[in-house]
Amino acid sequence: MESYATTNGAGRIVRLTIPARPEYITLCRLALTGIGRLRALSDELLADLKLALTEAASNSVRHAYGGQDAGVVEISYELLPDRLVIEVTDDGGGFDPAEAAGPPDELSEGGLGIAIIRAIADDVQIAAQPGGKGSRLRFEKALN
Repeated sequence: MESYATTNGAGRIVRLTIPARPEYITLCRLALTGIGRLRALSDELLADLKLALTEAASNSVRHAYGGQDAGVVEISYELLPDRLVIEVTDDGGGFDPAEAAGPPDELSEGGLGIAIIRAIADDVQIAAQPGGKGSRLRFEKALN
């Protein structure tokens, strides 16, 4: 596991790299809680963001490496004056971003997770990593 923080002039960026295993998802949530203390976030907003992050990280853990413990998931938190941007990436087998473009056809676990993220976030981007290997899910939430 690896983490570090930087600034980009406009905000703070924290990056966390975890093994692609379910027991490490709690660390993603803890990092978000710490970042939430830098800004006056309501308990409800923080809970919503944790839910969206859990769904995004769980998708990478479950699907990226075919159930193998062979990879990592990277989470980037960018705290800007007006919003929080969270990006979850992996180097797994990738997926077809068009499959996640719309609402789920059924209440499948993966489809429902994306729907939850879309309901919570103000902007969601889902794409394959450059070269087609791995995935990237980025979501933003405006902060008042």
